[in-house]
Amino acid sequence: MELNLQPRAEACCVSGQPFREGDRVASLLVIVEGGAVARYDALEAAAASLSPAGFVACRWVQAYKPRAREENRDRAIKLTAENLFVTLADPSTQASPETDRLVRFLALLLERKRILRPRGTSPDGSRELFEHARTKQVFEVAALQLTPEFFTAVQGQLAVLVGEPKAREPSPEPAAAPAE
Repeated sequence: MELNLQPRAEACCVSGQPFREGDRVASLLVIVEGGAVARYDALEAAAASLSPAGFVACRWVQAYKPRAREENRDRAIKLTAENLFVTLADPSTQASPETDRLVRFLALLLERKRILRPRGTSPDGSRELFEHARTKQVFEVAALQLTPEFFTAVQGQLAVLVGEPKAREPSPEPAAAPAE
């Protein structure tokens, strides 16, 4: 699963004020007219007045860190399941039920691809621990029940992010052999 999104903004889309290191920045992924995905970044205090046109598929808040000069900007633009997981599961990111659900699903996907390795549960059993294979960073993921309702909700979130699957044309029935 890959999406091409705008890179993180350097300034608040509401006030125009440049972000400084440590600022709390709210990021929103919004489905705009035509099905395109747009990203909006605003200072957390100004985010309440942000009302983008379209459907808000996902939102998170995290501390702003300036980009390193040598960071590959083109690589940062491409959003994959792995870096979406790392962004949303980051301990500095403010959790919501929608992001918890999406993070849980991405953890399942990445565990299957052997990008994440299960490392048990938290002492109270409310979180599952996963180790990122490449960085060895351990992430805590909400231990949500995998019910049909969970998958229906995730399907709705993914449909917003990557689009609805195209309906298949029914395959034509094979012609009946002539009777002899």
